[in-house]
Formats: sequence, structure tokens, C-alpha cells
Amino acid sequence: MDYLTRIKEPINQELQEFVMRFNQALTHDDGLLAQVLEHIRQRGGKRMRPMLILLTAKNFGGVSDVTQHAALGLELLHTASLVHDDVVDESSERRGQASVNASYNNKVAVLVGDFILSTALLHISYTHSEVIVRYLANLGRTLSNGEILQLTTIRNQEISEEVYYQVIMQKTAALFESCAAIGALSAGASEKEVEAAKEFGKNVGIIFQIRDDIFDYFDSKEIGKPTGNDMLEGKITLPLIYALNNTPYDSMDNLAKKVKSGTVNMDEIAVLVDFAKECGGIEYAERKMMEFHQKAQSFLDSYVIQPDIKDALQQYLDFAMKRTN
Repeated sequence: MDYLTRIKEPINQELQEFVMRFNQALTHDDGLLAQVLEHIRQRGGKRMRPMLILLTAKNFGGVSDVTQHAALGLELLHTASLVHDDVVDESSERRGQASVNASYNNKVAVLVGDFILSTALLHISYTHSEVIVRYLANLGRTLSNGEILQLTTIRNQEISEEVYYQVIMQKTAALFESCAAIGALSAGASEKEVEAAKEFGKNVGIIFQIRDDIFDYFDSKEIGKPTGNDMLEGKITLPLIYALNNTPYDSMDNLAKKVKSGTVNMDEIAVLVDFAKECGGIEYAERKMMEFHQKAQSFLDSYVIQPDIKDALQQYLDFAMKRTN
């Protein structure tokens, strides 16, 4: 049995209901809007965020209507942010499929992103929980701030691990942190339990992002992005940060500055990829993932009692670190 099958096992019914509600939320009668929403629905994905919300809720009491609306709100908020991000990044693909801005245009992408965001707000309001509304509103602010911070760091010549973590804390980590928190909140968890769930989600999110960043140093069509794509966008991630900060090569520093200035070419990116690998950057990133894995493990050992939920969340944590796409 693979990771995803075991993760879904205790929440199969609840996840099916979520997918049905999500597809309904992204359905419309009007011509162009209907087309674009269908285009977005076809992406599917693994549903990692909704699964974390549902599993956390089930751990602390059970999945309710409040849980489902909160999960919908978060996933729609995230979907809207991806549509807008593709416009900002001028991306032509998302998960191996043409992006909305590439298939239609920037105006359509921005307006449809706004429509999805409004739909997210609608579902969050259906929770009738001021605390959950606040969590999701803050998440939207944090994700936007993370994107702006990332744009700032691209222009900044400083290459530091600290800045790298600042960015991913406000992007992927914040997203998973909110999933675990609102799942717990929707089930009536105590303040201490919500805080523990948040910490678990944050650590899982960091692992997810580091694993994503490692993918960029290897060729794989499964991942849906080419090797060196991050560097083409001006981003320097953990494996290369480690290599640059621990190996004194001026020539590599100069190439890294070209990444930051947006003047690097694919041959130079290939040199940086090889440099990161040869200087232990991949191994270092994997060691950091293991550190965050150990931190996340303490939540499972202390707060998860039911064997089926514990197994599912264990598989979730292990999958975040060991996944291949």
C-alpha cells in the first residue's frame, strides 16, 4: 500500500465529500468563466492540504460541516493565489498543465483569481467561526507578504539561509500550519492542542518546500518543472545556498549574482547545479529535512492516540520527506 492510500484511509468518505464540494465551488454557468474554472478543476492534485485539515480535525474530535467549509475556504484561497502567482511569475505551466494566463490572458487570470478568492471568503463565512475567519484572513496576508519578500530577496545580493527560511515560513510553511490549526479548531481542540498542531503543520510545510527545492536540481518530467527553473526565476535555494556559503569559489559567487540579476543562462545554471551537488548541498538539505521531521514527530507521539489517524499522519509526514514528485 502506498503513502497516499494509507493517508486517505481514515478519511476516505470525508475526502470524497470535500472533492465534490470543491468541484461545485469551481463550477459556473457563464461561458468564459465556466471554461476557465473547468480548466483549473482539471489540475486535481494530491489534495495534501485538505487531507491535513481532515486528519487533524478527526484526531481532535471529528470532521464537521465547519471543517469542510474551512477546508474549502483554505484550498480556494490557495488556488486563487496560484492563479495570481502565475501572472506575477509569467509562468506558462502549472503542474504540467498550461497556466490560466497562458491559456487565456493575464486579465482573465486576475479576474478569475478574484472570483475564486471571493468564493473562498464565502465558504469561510459559512464556518460562523470568528477565529477560523481570522486564521484564513491572516494566511492570505502572510502568503502575499511571502511573495513580496521573495521578490525583494531576488533583488538583494545577500545569499543567506536565514532569508531563505524567512521566505518559506511565509509561503509553504504558513499554508500547512494553517491547515493543521483550522482542522484542530474546527473540532473544538484546546488552545494548547491547536498550538501543537500548528507547529506540526509548520514543520511539515518546511519539509515540503525543501523537498520541492531539491527537485529543481534533477531532471524529472513528473515534477512538472525543468531543472534549474528556480534559478531562471532568480531564486537561490537551500542546496546552492549551502554550497556557496561553505565553499570559497569567486567564480560561483559571480554566477550566483547573475542568477539574482536575471542574466544567467542555462549552461551557467547547469554549472551551479553541479557545484551544489558536488559540494554537499543536496545532502545538507536532506539533513535539514530530517531535523524538521524529528520536530514534527513529537506531535504524533504526544497528541495522536487513534492508531488509524496516527498511521495516516505518520505516512503524511514521511511522504513529505520521501516523495518523488
